[in-house]
Amino acid sequence: MRDSELKALVSLLDDEDTEVVTMVESKIKSLGGNIIPYLEDRWEESSLSPVIQRKLEDLIHDLQFGSFEKRVVEWYNAGAQDILKGMWAVATYQYPELSLEKLEAEINAIYVDAWTELRDDMHPMDQIKTLNHVFFSKHKFGANTKHFHSASNSMINVVLDSHRGNPISLCVIYMLVAQKLKLPIYGVNLPNLFILTYKTDKVQFYINVFNRGLVFSKTDIDNYLQQLNIGQEEIFYQPCENIDIIRRVLRNLIIAFEKIGDTEKVKELDAILMQLIT
Repeated sequence: MRDSELKALVSLLDDEDTEVVTMVESKIKSLGGNIIPYLEDRWEESSLSPVIQRKLEDLIHDLQFGSFEKRVVEWYNAGAQDILKGMWAVATYQYPELSLEKLEAEINAIYVDAWTELRDDMHPMDQIKTLNHVFFSKHKFGANTKHFHSASNSMINVVLDSHRGNPISLCVIYMLVAQKLKLPIYGVNLPNLFILTYKTDKVQFYINVFNRGLVFSKTDIDNYLQQLNIGQEEIFYQPCENIDIIRRVLRNLIIAFEKIGDTEKVKELDAILMQLIT
């Protein structure tokens, strides 16, 4: 569609005939996410009426949300294997222009630093001590206890930039680096806390990344569950699937927006979460 045709469509957004406006909005939405930069440029024009600007804002949001939904659902339908791609897809809810390649480069930079310090003959505990040193001392990652429920804690790009996150976002970054190093480290879904496990046929222990990589045992999980008065289910001890991680990230986001009263975002994310459950 030529610029002149697009301009004509946008000019009809404040038409007095609501049916015309509805048809124009449907036509613009049918053009897909590629039309967003044009709409953003038009929105910046001071000559537009407030009505058109508001409708452009709504159209841009709807198109961006549609692109976000498509990324998440396509990742899920493709098998939910690449956790970085899943986290990237979630982050595009707030950062629609976010580059997956940028995230890959930032993860790779941490990996390279760890790779130079690890040796093949290291004991598993020494491997974790080394990775902890790189992650917490060299790259200064840490717990965001001050703003624990902030939505930014679920945005992997923000956590990589600020080096502060919640348990699950820190665990995902740590796990991505560890798995690039060929270490058998996976996520574990504990109640109220997300942790990692180092698991082989011969050895298994647990890592609390939110507490600077503290290593602990199955007995410690037993005691933790007992304090919460929760039964010792197998799910609390064994690796979870990547889809479980993304579902939990989405639930954290929903809680974050509930706390600030953003009911529209809660509704949108609830709809996405339901598509990953059915």
